[in-house]
Amino acid sequence: MTSNARLGIDIGGTFTDLVLEVGQQHFAHKLLTTPRAPERAVISGVRRILSEAGIEPDALSLIIHGTTLATNAIIERKGARTALLVTEGFRDSVEMAYENRFEQYDLEIERPKPLVPRYLRWPVSERMGPAGQIWTALDEGGVRELLPKLKEEKIESVAIGFLHAYANPANECRAAEIISATRPDLSISLSSEVCPEVREYERLSTTCANAYVQPLMSRYLLELEAELKNTGIACPLLLMMSSGGLTTLATGIKFPIRLIDSGPAGGAILARDIAAVCGAQNVLSFDMGGTTAKICLIDNGVAQTSRGFEVARAYRHSRGSGLPIRIPAVEMVEIGAGGGSIATVDSMRRINVGPESAGAEPGPACYGLGGKSATVTDADVRLGRVDPKYFAGGAVQLLPDKSGEVLAANVGAVLNVDDIEAACMVVEIVNENMANAARVHTVERGKDMTGRTIIAFGGAAPLHGARMAEKLGLNRVIVPTGAGVGSAIGFLRAPISYEVVRSRFTRLNDFELTGINDMLADMHAEAEGVVRLGVPKGKLFQSRTADMRYVGQGHEISVPVPVRALTQVDINLLQESFDESYSRQYGRTIPGVDVEILSWTVTVSHPTELPTQSPEPEQAKTPPPSGWRRVIDGSSGSAVDFAVHPRVMLKAGMKIEGPALIVEDATTTLVPSHFDANINSVGFIIMNRHEAG
Repeated sequence: MTSNARLGIDIGGTFTDLVLEVGQQHFAHKLLTTPRAPERAVISGVRRILSEAGIEPDALSLIIHGTTLATNAIIERKGARTALLVTEGFRDSVEMAYENRFEQYDLEIERPKPLVPRYLRWPVSERMGPAGQIWTALDEGGVRELLPKLKEEKIESVAIGFLHAYANPANECRAAEIISATRPDLSISLSSEVCPEVREYERLSTTCANAYVQPLMSRYLLELEAELKNTGIACPLLLMMSSGGLTTLATGIKFPIRLIDSGPAGGAILARDIAAVCGAQNVLSFDMGGTTAKICLIDNGVAQTSRGFEVARAYRHSRGSGLPIRIPAVEMVEIGAGGGSIATVDSMRRINVGPESAGAEPGPACYGLGGKSATVTDADVRLGRVDPKYFAGGAVQLLPDKSGEVLAANVGAVLNVDDIEAACMVVEIVNENMANAARVHTVERGKDMTGRTIIAFGGAAPLHGARMAEKLGLNRVIVPTGAGVGSAIGFLRAPISYEVVRSRFTRLNDFELTGINDMLADMHAEAEGVVRLGVPKGKLFQSRTADMRYVGQGHEISVPVPVRALTQVDINLLQESFDESYSRQYGRTIPGVDVEILSWTVTVSHPTELPTQSPEPEQAKTPPPSGWRRVIDGSSGSAVDFAVHPRVMLKAGMKIEGPALIVEDATTTLVPSHFDANINSVGFIIMNRHEAG
């Protein structure tokens, strides 16, 4: 009986990817997502990949799962019918938001609409002080009066967000008890549990989002667990979080908001490990799938992280145009630029690509499932970049003629060009969109693009990676093995971890040592309790940080906190750490101004180590191409014969001169004429640009 077989599952908007790791062997499978019942594609893929590997279902030791279902539900507004209980007088906080204009000169500015409309936001008489004092007791009768409205409005989920509940959750908990006693079928999300932090708008927005997706995610996860058991699988099921850590099924059901962007987080973990293997210090992680493209910066083995992000932005690159989600997350930019992104021509005869996607149903026209829109995949197919017999391992039969028809009808007819020129335009526009997103993301983080290495994975990224490098002035692109299912591979390398955040205001000159130490101990116990469900034994790693700022400032910086019971000496250490961090970020400190702490973070994880750098391989003779394929160069429009090399035939030390296509079941790597590709000692494709393209 195999005891070291682990399975990674990534559900995207277009494809569901599976990777099975059995010792040193890896098996991969890609199939179309089934949006109406996502577990169907998962179970179908599980059965197929286990059969291919020749192992029984009960031989699996662990399943790690990530999904974009919660993200898509928020973006597409397909979540549960949700009510929000708020402190009387604060009904409109989620609509007032930041009270600013993120687009100063747009007279028809489109603000993000709250997930809970005003008529479902119900005020309750209660009031908590900022230090947790009960100023006004909860009006329990008022809560009971709302019970009939829950039935009348067909409410499926309830969010409760009272003022200052992060300091004292008593009123929220009591309101939840009253509702649950009568309606145990309802999902209830408390802001004091989902996001126990200051800043009311972000706390309410995050709690509403959690409530909005909780019934959907709960049903899906429980049904998936049941289907896996029916298949004969009895191993633990862990879930990927947006922070890059793993958590339990119970935690995922209670806090599904933490699963948002879990797939892209797995990709960032993969890119981090690849950078270590290849000795690349500063990299640009480029994950282009069927629906979106994700870009993340990784420096010295560490991905950029944040305490929050926005979803469902009305304006692609404008902060404030989306719904804020306050959770731990790997920081990245995500844009609607995947293989299924739809190309249109606007009234000014400009080509726009995305953010709308054809998804898995009906998908691009070349899938033959009824798609009528022109997509990026259709453009790649029409230009000859994709060999139909290799696409998705043969699971999807491509129809290139359909691609030409929709490109001619939706783009060519409007601009008076043929389908080939239309395809060139679509490819060039999507490449520029992604490159521009990378530039903006890098500048906003105060980073430099110079000298970075692109790590390209996802079904579409290896096709577009070289052109991205040209546009960004970069010279090196790495395509790892299993690139087409990269995020699922990343899941198998993620640490089991959990992060707890709480707000507790204190100033360094009036520090509450006993209270802070008690709180940090409680936070550690909570985080360790979650991690121990996945790692019953063994050593765990703990880290602590504090969000600090000068008195009077509006934003904080994160400062490390010693992992021990704090003493008077540590207060001085916190001051020194803050001064160092502040000076590094802003170039100076402000003398004579006291420092305050708003929030504390404790992270407990099962330690993992980065892989070591691989040695340089000896040169090996490259086999002749298996064939040649006529490909249209997207930038010049000229037809070029590309050598076709199956990736399975390439070994360490081999070199391929462009132009070439390196084909495999889950993706294709395009090597332009001014690039060459080398296979390193672990089988990665290393593309180097040897002249300006």
